[in-house]
Amino acid sequence: MSTRLSTGAAEPVTDRTVVGENLSLPLFRTLSGVLAGHPYLKVVVDRAENTWHLLDTGAHPFHVDYVATRVLGMDLAALDAELDAFNASVYTDPERRFLLGVLSLQSLPAEQEQGGERPFLVLETTEADTMHGELLAFFYEFVRARVDSRLPLLLKPANHRQEEELSAISERRVPRILSHELFGSRERTPLNPGEATGRLRFFRTAEEYTAAEAGLGWADIVAMPCLPDDVPRVAGFINTAPITPLSHTNVLASGWGIPNAIVRDLEQLVDEGGLEDAWVRYRVDEDDISLQRLDHEPDLRAPAWHQQRIRLEPPLLEDAPVLSLHRLRSADRGRYGTKAANLGELHHVLDSRTVDLTSFYGRPRPPREDLYGHLAARLGLTAFTEDRLRARAAEFVAEAVGAPEGVALPFALQQRFLASSPALQQGIGKLKMALELDATDVLDSLCLHLQHLIRHTPVPESVTCRIDQAFPAATASRGRLVVRSSSNAEDLPGFSAAGVYDSVTTVHGTGELLDALRQVWASLVSPRSVRLRHQVGIPLDDTYMGVIVQEYVPASLGGVLVTCNPTRREDFRNVYLNCSPGSPEQVVDGTVLPQQYLYNTVEGGGRTVALGSWERGLSAAVRDRLADLSLTGRLLQSHFSRADVDQPLDIEWLMTERGDFRLVQIRPYAL
Repeated sequence: MSTRLSTGAAEPVTDRTVVGENLSLPLFRTLSGVLAGHPYLKVVVDRAENTWHLLDTGAHPFHVDYVATRVLGMDLAALDAELDAFNASVYTDPERRFLLGVLSLQSLPAEQEQGGERPFLVLETTEADTMHGELLAFFYEFVRARVDSRLPLLLKPANHRQEEELSAISERRVPRILSHELFGSRERTPLNPGEATGRLRFFRTAEEYTAAEAGLGWADIVAMPCLPDDVPRVAGFINTAPITPLSHTNVLASGWGIPNAIVRDLEQLVDEGGLEDAWVRYRVDEDDISLQRLDHEPDLRAPAWHQQRIRLEPPLLEDAPVLSLHRLRSADRGRYGTKAANLGELHHVLDSRTVDLTSFYGRPRPPREDLYGHLAARLGLTAFTEDRLRARAAEFVAEAVGAPEGVALPFALQQRFLASSPALQQGIGKLKMALELDATDVLDSLCLHLQHLIRHTPVPESVTCRIDQAFPAATASRGRLVVRSSSNAEDLPGFSAAGVYDSVTTVHGTGELLDALRQVWASLVSPRSVRLRHQVGIPLDDTYMGVIVQEYVPASLGGVLVTCNPTRREDFRNVYLNCSPGSPEQVVDGTVLPQQYLYNTVEGGGRTVALGSWERGLSAAVRDRLADLSLTGRLLQSHFSRADVDQPLDIEWLMTERGDFRLVQIRPYAL
């Protein structure tokens, strides 16, 4: 649900909207549409007339269109001309005449409700609505008095501000349910939209999956409680236990363009529908998740990615120095890899404060010419020129976050290491020959042997000297280090490689640093990474690994944000953020279920989606800081997405023990 940003399509001839009637369940079903798998109905309360309007969702896609044209007698052209002021009058004016909301029909899962599912109604406002506590109570009581008393009605605060406003009001007066409570009770949750036809392979345990893994192919739809990060490329994913949309497996699903969802009642569906190992048509979108059994094995063609060929920029292998990250720019990705180059570019953005970070807000969003006014409000500017807005945006980002200190090792050092050993050269030659002959039956053994050689071959003195020279103090005297991969074969259009290459976060001393360096280099020829690259035509000869070495920074909070709403692709307002106490790795590797938040970077505000493995959410003060972090991510998108300002970013971040934010990785997020 959102405030209106564009003119709706022409209304159908039949309009079943009613005014002033009490709401029964049959009337609800007559007027309702479906959103996120649940029937819903738009409502407008007119305080001046002491009545309400129950909108036919098929006829009235936007509350404000209805209020303006049907109640106030405006035409859409007049509404468009003063849309921001009109939105403010219905969403933020504390004395507003109209209260706008949505009623959705929900139910508790059968295991939570004895005797089967129990339906109940949920009332909520738009996410940008700023109703104060008494107005929320009035809204609830007005609707409660007009809804069939046999249906329980709960108010769902739409944002953190509403939660805080309601905290002073008795739950007996206003029964409520929080966003994360409603999310946690959902049987089915879309993660990545898409459609696939394939064979359903349902594994109830990790052991069942491991036993069948070698036989999985591109036509399989893999279902299990939590898919492993090294799952092969298949037609679709289904999770039967909760995960986050920012998990490695969902990032892979997004990059591969395959459907993914949480279906907690899959075992029941499989038993009832005879879906075990059956051919099915699997569809995921924000309104529905469906599995349709097919009567016969379909005549499937190989997917498009079988013919897909990813082209790499030629790696630059001439001798290059080990450089501090702040000396790199994005153009250096051909020598040091994408991750290192992006971190260098981040240093430039923060240090120079001259980069334009406002172009996302400058894009037309009809009927508006731009969203500069909204950005100015987020940045605390009451009056502005475009130049002042750009300067303030650069200041805001530089004040909000920092870039990690560290050094980048070029591809040339890896090449020098590989060339130092005849055994390594022989192993590479055998692997290249197997790839050319498409001898997939021997790939795994060749890769594992080559990885073993890389991990145990001595690093030439010429390489170790370069590394030692990059650190002013002896490596052994430094604290804990983090060694990260930075390949040229990742973060590419059509090939994200999320979670494919290794990083090592517990490194102490010279010996461990060299071991970690070889482990990262070896991950470039892991069986999985070689297969994934081979499938999309990336030659082994063109693939190189740079390495980032950073000092470890203790974190009180860490996580990942993407500058979009992964489950609603048309939503350009919200940024999705996951976090957990401690290291960000816990979020992406599935060790814990993170807390999940959505932050609106247009009108402002945020809401808690899920508490994950924790019993309570973050404090209001920390949530406010995360709102600033989310806005920072959106502003950086304007620069790092280059030509397409709507291309979202995937940002790994941490909050230090002093409360400062550090961005430790920036890359494109595949849509």
